[in-house]
Amino acid sequence: MAAQQQPSANGASGRLWGGRFTGKTDELMEQYNESLSFDRVLYAQDIAGSIAYARANVTTKILTQEEFSAIEKGLSQVLEEWRTDTFVVKKGIDEDIHTANERRLGEIIGTDIAGKLHTGRSRNDQIATDLRLWLRDELQEIERYLIDLLKVVAERAQNDISLLMPSYTHLQRAQPIRWSHWLLSYGAFFADDLLRLREVIKRVNRCPLGCGAVAGNAFDIDREAMAEELGFEGLLPNSMAAVADRVFVLETMQWGATLMMNISRWSEDLIIYSSSEFGFVRLADAYTTGSSLMPQKKNADSLELLRGKAGRAFGQMAGLMMSIKGTPSTYNKDLQESVEPLLAHVTTLKDSLLIAARVLATLATFPARMAAALTPDMLATDLAEYLVRKGLPFRETHHISGRVVALAEQHRVPMDALSLAQLRGVDTRFGADALAVFDYERSVEMKDARGGTSRRAVEEQIRGLRGIIEKGGE
Repeated sequence: MAAQQQPSANGASGRLWGGRFTGKTDELMEQYNESLSFDRVLYAQDIAGSIAYARANVTTKILTQEEFSAIEKGLSQVLEEWRTDTFVVKKGIDEDIHTANERRLGEIIGTDIAGKLHTGRSRNDQIATDLRLWLRDELQEIERYLIDLLKVVAERAQNDISLLMPSYTHLQRAQPIRWSHWLLSYGAFFADDLLRLREVIKRVNRCPLGCGAVAGNAFDIDREAMAEELGFEGLLPNSMAAVADRVFVLETMQWGATLMMNISRWSEDLIIYSSSEFGFVRLADAYTTGSSLMPQKKNADSLELLRGKAGRAFGQMAGLMMSIKGTPSTYNKDLQESVEPLLAHVTTLKDSLLIAARVLATLATFPARMAAALTPDMLATDLAEYLVRKGLPFRETHHISGRVVALAEQHRVPMDALSLAQLRGVDTRFGADALAVFDYERSVEMKDARGGTSRRAVEEQIRGLRGIIEKGGE
């Protein structure tokens, strides 16, 4: 059908809201108000929502079957134009993705039919629908990326299970652990992130379409049918809440900020472990850079950027909270400010997960450097526990072991260099088997309770991690 001339409303010519206005919009205000420059990324979701809405309006008798077919065909052409980058934006008219798509549809099939599409619908429920559809798909992709990272953690933990290293509290050497145990400590954090993400996806995947501007739809539209067509798992039950809600965006950012916090801490550990002072690991060349002045430098820029971008993620979350907190009920233009930070936030999450997985998959380990960092004083707790097994209370054995530490420091020798006689000089209850305590492999194997660092406990954790991965969104 030939395109029809759109009605003019002076300075508001071609706009969806133009009829009430007679004055011309300030050019700066047009730029300040427009969102097509960033919400164009929602073009496919906007078109899918419009097709579902048009189909439902056949049942309401707003559209005939022939009119729906024309709208569906026209919107398919609009979709192809966006996909092939041939869509021509009309400056001053196409203020957002909704306006642009409807304007172009009218050019293709005529405004007498295209003009019926928006019956009972508002850009308020339209943008809420578009955002939820887009975010659902993006979060499902992020879920896949996070699973990939967890698979690398599990694989490395299994393959590197024999490597021993110090654990650290207060950034000081604490007790011997398996390198795999350190890997799985972050695996546990990331697994919790995965479980939380699956809950976020469920709350995002609820349908606001059919709620109109604020009070609902006056044509008894079948919201359940539209939700089913668009793949939503349920409806938002209140029209006012549906158009006002950006908590689903905020919750995504809160989740993302938590993920980035965990990635940042993981990165910090690896930055330390890869330094010359530690030398436990080395990053692949693909994820490091050099110095413009110092030829010997190999900087862990990938990890430093992961750590740095966590701050950006926190800022995006806090900024949106400030934008939302003072808005009165239902839709206000402030809510447009949720889109740009969300787009940037999602990009940061996806890129960060990909980089983290690749860094870990290609990371080289140096078992000898890890082992060399183990020192006998890290077995002081094991020595106290030796006496506990002889029936002494731990508070007493803690004090006795501390005196052995002090004795070794006094003689400037490692604890395992003390003789049995010197040990018995501290406490006569040390037997000939006391020196067997000074064995790092024995130490880690003694930590055999669930969650510990023994080989059996670590392998159990690996199985548990893989189980969480395999459960999917159930």
